[in-house]
Amino acid sequence: MDFRRLGSSGLWISRIGLGMMSYGDGRTREWHLLEDRAEPIVRRAVESGITFFDTADMYSDGRTEEITGRLLAKLFTNRDDYVLATKVFFPMGEGPNDRGLSRKHVLSAIEASLRRLGTDYVDLYQIHRWDYETPIAETMGVLHEVVQAGKARYIGASSMFAWQFAKAQQVAQAAGWTRFISMQNHYNLVYREEEREMIPLCGDQGVGVIPYSPLARGLLAGTRDRGGVRRSVRSGTDPLADEMYDECDFDVVDAVRDVAAGRDLPPAQVALAWLTSKQTVSAPIVGATREGHVDDAVAAVDVTLTAEEVARLEAPYRPHGVLGHH
Repeated sequence: MDFRRLGSSGLWISRIGLGMMSYGDGRTREWHLLEDRAEPIVRRAVESGITFFDTADMYSDGRTEEITGRLLAKLFTNRDDYVLATKVFFPMGEGPNDRGLSRKHVLSAIEASLRRLGTDYVDLYQIHRWDYETPIAETMGVLHEVVQAGKARYIGASSMFAWQFAKAQQVAQAAGWTRFISMQNHYNLVYREEEREMIPLCGDQGVGVIPYSPLARGLLAGTRDRGGVRRSVRSGTDPLADEMYDECDFDVVDAVRDVAAGRDLPPAQVALAWLTSKQTVSAPIVGATREGHVDDAVAAVDVTLTAEEVARLEAPYRPHGVLGHH
């Protein structure tokens, strides 16, 4: 496994991050795996050299953090040997203060996440979305306190508009507070709108990009066809995927399949190889519900696409409306 610094920070992460959202309570989402089924997959990731693990407090109502904490404690003997990331923003209760990025909620949320994860600190604490109800100065100030208290080593952000991210960074810099070192955004071969503003901004400012949904919720791995065929539990029970991607995106899927066939590789490896070839991308966050998913992701790091192959993959792209910011 190769490693890369997360942006211009001093934090090294594996070139593939394992997204933990697939592990939780099957009653919440049918495709969630319980802990006993998740363990061999996470073990395969660790054995393959993956040391970067990403979760969020809201995944499976906190159950995912609990599973993540137990599995990593079992598979690593030293806490410093892996990089653990989690997120805050989405509702974790019924009350008005059980959500968002207020000082009250962030301080409560980091304590709750640490309890569920069974650790004293997270390496990367990320805001899951932009909070339109809380002044950004309040959010950046309390995130700085979290870092100063040793409960997080670094902070990062997830999907938002580039102007919002730039504003947050400027507020922090002006006050002498901790700035974001990473952006976890929605970015893959069928959704490249982030290339317009966010990714150039991150490249210019030394912010590491760690994209989520690198396979477009399985679309680029071949879990769905134009005719509506669904080949996995998630693809058959994920209405959001149908809202986010449409028929024109299958032109990109066809290009991925063609390039993959020419290389005798699975389509997932080609789609991930395209992402890892981007200079601003530190590591895509890959979800896995089978050990083979981990194998494909790790193998993709060693796949080098030619300029002609990249052009073929990118040619069918059609612009999308903004996706993933809410």
